[in-house]
Amino acid sequence: MTGPRLLTEFGMGTSLRRQDYTEAAIRAVRDALWHNSINHAGLFGREKSEMRITVEIGVAAPSRVDRDRVAAVFPYGHVDLRIVEGGLDVPRPDGAPTVIANAAISVSFDREGA
Repeated sequence: MTGPRLLTEFGMGTSLRRQDYTEAAIRAVRDALWHNSINHAGLFGREKSEMRITVEIGVAAPSRVDRDRVAAVFPYGHVDLRIVEGGLDVPRPDGAPTVIANAAISVSFDREGA
């Protein structure tokens, strides 16, 4: 059983010209991660590899995101990745939109003895 959420961090990423939904998602995840130094494992006497990382990414075209490439951004922990419709495609004069992805990352640990 997963314990309570210890932190939630948010990020935004873009693909300005290539309509690369995966790259926008990766940039959103990195934006969230690079705003934080996750030291919770040591505070609770746990290993970083024990972290339960829940990731939700919103983009206008979820099927165009390579889940494996996004999950590979995380250096440790158990990643539960959910890609949903969201984010924003911003029209451009040349007809190819700028892609915006939003990410929400939450961290928890399994309850001991559960």
